[in-house]
Amino acid sequence: MGYLRIGQLSARTGINNETLRFYEARGLMSEPRRSEAGYRLYTEADVRKAEFIVRAKKMGFGLKDISELLSLRVEKESSTCGEVKDLAEAKLLEIEQKIEELQRMKGALEQITEACCGGQESAIHCTILNALDQIDDPAEVSARVAVRA
Repeated sequence: MGYLRIGQLSARTGINNETLRFYEARGLMSEPRRSEAGYRLYTEADVRKAEFIVRAKKMGFGLKDISELLSLRVEKESSTCGEVKDLAEAKLLEIEQKIEELQRMKGALEQITEACCGGQESAIHCTILNALDQIDDPAEVSARVAVRA
């Protein structure tokens, strides 16, 4: 059985050495076998696990979610598709909420940007700075900008 050192695992997975050590400390990656010189030695199973982590992160799963997914992955016989789907649906809902929040932020920023003249005059009456000084909620922007315009 051929083993990979941390640099080789990093090159194969695109995960830097420090992140691999972090995953190990967090329990996402098992503590690897060590060589006589103390080098970490990884297996092909470790490569697949690291790639799984990378793919899960790209889909928006956080470390806690990934830890759960890894547990479900290991215990496939005793886990259900429903458990996995519940995690995925919870992540979908979270992403949809973030998208809505980003859309509100974009709308608010568009409104205050459009209300600004962008000229060379002093920023004393800048609608962007004034709006940022006064708003707590981006939804308030349209009412405040409309009053100043």
